[in-house]
Amino acid sequence: MGELLRSRRDQVILATKFGYTNRDMGYGPVAGAKGGRAYIRIAVEASLRRLQTDHIDLYQLHAPDAVTPMAETLAALHELVLEGKVRYLGHSNLNGWQLAEAEHVARQHGFTPFISAQNRWSLLDREWEGSVRQAAEHYGVGLIPYSPLAQGLLTGTVKRGEPLPSGTKIAGSPHMVTDERLDHLDRLSAWGAEHGRSILEIAFGGLTGRPMVGTVIAGASRPQQVEANVAAAAWHPTVEDLAEIDKIVPPPAAPAY
Repeated sequence: MGELLRSRRDQVILATKFGYTNRDMGYGPVAGAKGGRAYIRIAVEASLRRLQTDHIDLYQLHAPDAVTPMAETLAALHELVLEGKVRYLGHSNLNGWQLAEAEHVARQHGFTPFISAQNRWSLLDREWEGSVRQAAEHYGVGLIPYSPLAQGLLTGTVKRGEPLPSGTKIAGSPHMVTDERLDHLDRLSAWGAEHGRSILEIAFGGLTGRPMVGTVIAGASRPQQVEANVAAAAWHPTVEDLAEIDKIVPPPAAPAY
């Protein structure tokens, strides 16, 4: 990636993460807790070296660190912004109250705040909308859904009663293929047929058309998939389109007053 970006660095927004709770990046015990200052300093220098760049546009906390105070994490990240090594900060997999806590800690201490939230979100995975989405919209934090295609279930390659396509993500996650999800998929596909939209367009547009969603993260293993994703993301649904999609795959109910 560093070789590829070296001559194009000013043409891209480079985003990466640190602090994946369940994976050792090889830094050893000296790095400490994944949200701590020691780990962050080691991780950012390693990323800059691997990516062959002098700055990261969006540096994201991969998962909440249960043992490090949010104030320490934000203080360390604020230092990176002041040093010019990082330009903006984001987080991933935080829930609603953690997002709010981070916002208040940043305000209290004058730290650079998080500007983005990356959570699992697709039209078939809408559980966290009731808390994270509302908190993000309240505090002006941009949303970057990951797994918008529900591990490949929303690509149009999965058919009821047929074997899962070999070599695909969804083939490794058969537990995600339930009757309820297939029912939703059938209804979304039928709606798309009526409106001249593919299931891929609906999967992307059903998210990017929402307020506060800046982009989506969709994996690809072939260039053709990247091209198809880009083409599908060009569709901009209307408010009426989104309302009809919500009737097919309802979001979680808003919490009681």
